[in-house]
Amino acid sequence: MTERVVDLRGLKCPLPVLKAKKLMPTLAVGERLTLKCTDPMTIIDLPNYAREAGHRLERQEQRDGVYIFTIAKVG
Repeated sequence: MTERVVDLRGLKCPLPVLKAKKLMPTLAVGERLTLKCTDPMTIIDLPNYAREAGHRLERQEQRDGVYIFTIAKVG
């Protein structure tokens, strides 16, 4: 499966969620979008977006002040 990695460090909410919403339709079902963010609000906003949009949040972690999310596109 393909994974697209997008660096969103430095962007404040709601921009990371808006970028995710714009990119998800460009992925095929099963492909993954990995987002690297620095805004602490993304730990709330991106999992909520994934759930509400019907996608699967596969990974959520924090490393060295960077929040990393991997969302798989579902049907």
